[in-house]
Amino acid sequence: MKKKLTVKEIIACKGAKKLTEVYTHNPIEAEACELAGIEMIVSSELNDIKGIRNSAKNTFLTVGLQYGKYLNELEILKRSFFLFENGADAIYCPQSNKFIKSISDEGIPVVGHTGFIPYKSTLYGGFKAFGKNANEALSIYDQTLKLQDAGAFAVEIEIVPYRVAEYISKNVKVFMIGMGSGQGCDAQYLFSEDILGYNQGHIPRHAKVYSDLSKDYEKIKLKSVEAYKKFREDVTSKQYPEKKHDISIADTEYEKFIKKH
Repeated sequence: MKKKLTVKEIIACKGAKKLTEVYTHNPIEAEACELAGIEMIVSSELNDIKGIRNSAKNTFLTVGLQYGKYLNELEILKRSFFLFENGADAIYCPQSNKFIKSISDEGIPVVGHTGFIPYKSTLYGGFKAFGKNANEALSIYDQTLKLQDAGAFAVEIEIVPYRVAEYISKNVKVFMIGMGSGQGCDAQYLFSEDILGYNQGHIPRHAKVYSDLSKDYEKIKLKSVEAYKKFREDVTSKQYPEKKHDISIADTEYEKFIKKH
């Protein structure tokens, strides 16, 4: 049986073994990842975390907090404790280093983020790679060190030139999780919609499609529409519910009910 990694074991893989991480939206994807041997999965706190946890009990689960939702350390700590107690193995914190430190200080494993950060894209001039000049590369390195000092055990490094990401990975203690940042990172991270081929929006350069579930999902949608239509037709034509769906009450009890009413 597959054994869930601990934080200590993940860090021990640095420079020794490449790990995989996948963003999962639901329990079905989480279970598929576990069966496939994916070591780490990520999901948003807005998703069915209990369902995901129960479907992938032996896979390391990081739960991502919503950016800007928590305005002080107390709020973010309360939420982190709640998620940790309900199955999260680590917390992805998108806010400043003081929030990461507050979570780490309480012994909760925390993951930071550097390089291109989607919700801060306007600062970089839009959705594009970050770190393509020396000053940007240095700022990524400095931020990684600050995240390390704040107590993060791992850092996601996103859409950064491969040589920059590799250099940083080799020169920091934290576990570096790469998304679109080359093979030099300690783990490779992709979203389920890209791996499974159902991404209906922009497909990033770093994504690799391994399946084409979009056709299957379209078939499921059409079959679902057909079933919903039949249900509605049955209701409007009084074909549903049928006698076999009814709950009965004894005549004597029903008469008592009517009289009391």
